[in-house]
Amino acid sequence: MPKAICLYMHVHQPWRVRQYSAFDTGVDHNYWGAGDGEILRKVADKSYFPTNAALIDMLNTYPEFRVSLSTTGTFIEQCEYYLPELLDSFKALVDAGRSPDDPSKNRVEIVGETYYHSLAFFYSRAEFDRQIAQHAQKIFDTFGLRPTAFRNTELAYNNDLGRWADTHGYKVVLAEGWDKVLDWRSPNWLYQPPGTDKVKLLLKNYKLSDDMAFRFSNRAWAEYPLTSGKYTAWLDAEAAPLVNLFIDYETFGEHHWEDTGIFNFLRALPDEWLSRPDHTFMTVSQAADFYEVKDEVSMPHVVTWADTERDLSAWLGNRMQQEANHYIYAMEQAILETGDIHLIGDWRRLTTSDHTYYMSTKYWNDGDVHTYFSPKPSPFDAFTDYMNALRDVRYRLIKSQQNKR
Repeated sequence: MPKAICLYMHVHQPWRVRQYSAFDTGVDHNYWGAGDGEILRKVADKSYFPTNAALIDMLNTYPEFRVSLSTTGTFIEQCEYYLPELLDSFKALVDAGRSPDDPSKNRVEIVGETYYHSLAFFYSRAEFDRQIAQHAQKIFDTFGLRPTAFRNTELAYNNDLGRWADTHGYKVVLAEGWDKVLDWRSPNWLYQPPGTDKVKLLLKNYKLSDDMAFRFSNRAWAEYPLTSGKYTAWLDAEAAPLVNLFIDYETFGEHHWEDTGIFNFLRALPDEWLSRPDHTFMTVSQAADFYEVKDEVSMPHVVTWADTERDLSAWLGNRMQQEANHYIYAMEQAILETGDIHLIGDWRRLTTSDHTYYMSTKYWNDGDVHTYFSPKPSPFDAFTDYMNALRDVRYRLIKSQQNKR
């Protein structure tokens, strides 16, 4: 039986709420413009463009190399608005791995998810389904692909999501391979969610993924420097047919700058791995098709890939976050009934989970991560700007309802 690496990479950029005061409410209905274009261009130059170039070279050089990726609708929108050539580079990546005759043999897979990177699954299944359908259509319109695998925002997963994916025809759903769930079991097998018939569960090997994603350039790490040869030996030592490496795209060039050697490490990985007998790469759907289920894994409570708790506390851990999430979804039905595409679009952008992530008041290492990603001076500024924007959405909603009378 071949031993395969499943390399899955996620890319996302939110529409960030600008500094929006109470005096803007009812006057200025533009909530956006918090440096999104500048951020996208900076990250594109450091990470997205060189990473795509490296992956295209790897696909052209190694016929056995394969990669899976996911991209939110908001990321594609920003590319279309600010940087069309970046979207062209992702299209070139997909085309480099495209099979002309059989889509199941594509060497680049795009995984389905929510269009707006939202937590709608836990608040409104109807809105969740709408965002999934909108995302699937955007992926087809942009890349000509239909997702057969699924990942929820931030890998937020529980048994209910497994059953949802099963009834919606997905081959496989992705989740975190968290020790407290797996106990003695390895994340490097295919599992079955309870109460499902067809869908399979593919779990992140977070230890090996984080060696690359978080520890690669840490000079205080006992294993520094991490070479492709050393890393391949670790992967090969895993007593399972799969090694599931799930990481953010920004691992390359943004979290670890080019001068750390991260791109050289990435380019050398397939050469090291494929030099060993019976070693290959698979997309997540190809792995689901090829390997048999090892066991059933139950996750009755939500597990994510964020923070030390691996739960939803990164977005729901304090009263500000809880109020913001409650308020946005309480508007859903009334907002949709207006039929106002601009109002609905702004409301959906505000469901993006990044907004409440910026409101986190966690400390120590988790707090440092939240601060790194936040464009706001403090969690309280993030909450204030967001709630002011929501109040203006409420104002627009009331005006729309009045106009219909």
